[in-house]
Amino acid sequence: MSKQKPSKEAPSAKIDIGIDKTGRKNIADGLSRLLADEYTLYLKTHNFHWNVTGPMFNTLHLMFEGHYMESATAVDLVAERIRALGFPAPGTYKQYAALSSIPETDGVPEAMEMVRLLVKGHEACAKTARSIFGTAEQAADEPTCDLLTQRMQLHEKTAWMLRSLLE
Repeated sequence: MSKQKPSKEAPSAKIDIGIDKTGRKNIADGLSRLLADEYTLYLKTHNFHWNVTGPMFNTLHLMFEGHYMESATAVDLVAERIRALGFPAPGTYKQYAALSSIPETDGVPEAMEMVRLLVKGHEACAKTARSIFGTAEQAADEPTCDLLTQRMQLHEKTAWMLRSLLE
């Protein structure tokens, strides 16, 4: 099985969108890190949805479901932007583990620890998106800037809402 790195340009017709290959590569590499964070957070949230217990079961179960459903759409948007820039999107657990800033969670934490871990995951996604923004902005890549702004806004709001449960 061949091993593809996120920085290798996909074979296709010449891309002429006003961003040179180096700029597109740098943006795609950053988006690959975001995709890994988004997918890791998706998996963690889905796991917690399945395994949450306790007095807040129904509230958290339904909240986590809404969060992972939104994440499922987000990973597709990020991956498709990487493809539009002309590079392959990472799509394996091995690639995500190497690229993600979000650690996996062993075992099944108690409900409020799940919430704390999800706060950290949403904050990590916001920080990763923010770290890419300057590169996209410098290349005048407005579609990526728009995507990053939307991701930061959602992750910051979700982190705030989850933190509110911990007070």
